[in-house]
Amino acid sequence: MDNSHAIVIGAGLGGLAAAMRLGAKGYRVTVLDRLDVPGGRGSAITVNGHRFDLGPTIVTVPQLFRELWADCGRDFDADVDLRSLDPFYEIRWPDGSHFTARPDENAMRAEVARLSPEDVAGYDKFLKDSEARYWFGFENLGRRSMHKLWDLIKVLPTFAMLRADRSVAAHAARRFKDERLRMAFSFHPLFIGGDPFRVTSMYILVSHLEKEFGVHYAMGGVAAIAEAMANVVRRQGGTVRMGAEVAEILSVPEDGTRRVTGVRLDSGEVLDAGLVVSNADTGHTYKHLLKGKKRWTPRKLDRSRWSMGLYVWYFGTRGTREMWPDVGHHTILNGPRYQGLVDDIFVNGRLADDMSLYIHRPSVTDPSAAPEGGDTFYALSPVPHLGHDNPVDWKREALRYKEKVAAQLETVIPGFRDHLAAETVLTPAEFSTRYLSPHGTGFSIEPRILQSAWFRPHNVSEEARGLYLVGAGTHPGAGLPGVVSSAEVLGKLVPDAPSAAVTAPEPLAAE
Repeated sequence: MDNSHAIVIGAGLGGLAAAMRLGAKGYRVTVLDRLDVPGGRGSAITVNGHRFDLGPTIVTVPQLFRELWADCGRDFDADVDLRSLDPFYEIRWPDGSHFTARPDENAMRAEVARLSPEDVAGYDKFLKDSEARYWFGFENLGRRSMHKLWDLIKVLPTFAMLRADRSVAAHAARRFKDERLRMAFSFHPLFIGGDPFRVTSMYILVSHLEKEFGVHYAMGGVAAIAEAMANVVRRQGGTVRMGAEVAEILSVPEDGTRRVTGVRLDSGEVLDAGLVVSNADTGHTYKHLLKGKKRWTPRKLDRSRWSMGLYVWYFGTRGTREMWPDVGHHTILNGPRYQGLVDDIFVNGRLADDMSLYIHRPSVTDPSAAPEGGDTFYALSPVPHLGHDNPVDWKREALRYKEKVAAQLETVIPGFRDHLAAETVLTPAEFSTRYLSPHGTGFSIEPRILQSAWFRPHNVSEEARGLYLVGAGTHPGAGLPGVVSSAEVLGKLVPDAPSAAVTAPEPLAAE
């Protein structure tokens, strides 16, 4: 077996970042993915000239990408055109009030004061709380492995001091009196698959990320970042094989455990490797790809709590570039309920009649997302995953739910259906088949406190030597910063390749 050969399962951003780091360590890397383009959930499709970014839309910690590129001897900004946004996003409520998040701290304080003058002091305290959790939760725990129990025990006093047992929503309620501000500073876990009323308050660190590093958009969408990453892998001499689905991670017994030897594709082809990194969903990896599990058994995975599902309607319009001037790049449209809706999604598993929507309109920043004069949108609604009792039958409900989403959208972009030029929809059913996501979830295992850090599936697998995990389902979690950081953790765990692995990179077919 060639121990200098590393296989990465999945060309999502976590897998591509892992491949880049392994290539920088001298490994000959092969990336395998069942889709036709790299990016995983961060890929894109084009329909009638409209480019639909299928998943993540926001880059919040660009230095993670710059450091990744630099560690590979390259310049991120030479490969990717990243634009800072101002405003970051707008939040709207049914009563007509709104909150605009911006990079300027004084502007943010003015927005808080406009809605609730008595909450300005609480906002200042909240920012300090957020920064403290950033340094501990992101820069400390999030960028190193947490696979040893002692690593957890050592930080328990800090967890206690920072009240990690308190939820994000509960912490926001301690700092803000106005219900709208409580929502505005507690909804962020939904963008990584977490219930704001139950995930640990460590995740208020997102407010510091936004304040310190801004909110950015990659021209060409996140798919452009994925393609740039794949190109780095190729320039390192690695291979990115699309349309190649892994059926099994192969392993042999060794010293009372198992050691990986490579993978078998669904075509029957066997690829040998001394190191395998899975960027497939952790649940899929342990339930379907690896045999003989001892800890992450199907029963344990079935008892885990999973993130919500997503209903996403992607649509393009013609002749609308000058219409709806008050609708920017990112808009959050709230329904009449907050906690009640979240409970229906995460706890009750019920598809509610009301909803809250995230509306993405990239064409206001990036004209290439749509034909000239047109617009590209997606409207995302959090919904229950398919693992609840009596799961939603999307074959029956999809059209009816689409009409409900359209009614909500009409309050923001009136008349949009008269201009439709392209559309497609992804429901949890499509997430299950396209991404092999357990229960059709959008973000893998939910980031509750007892499913985070040491309690989360580890980056270095205890099930087989030579097997590592990256991506949303492992430490530190979902979101672009999380999956890219999981590859950084991998880079600290894996030794440099044997010297024989260092070969001259193959030239790209077209540059």
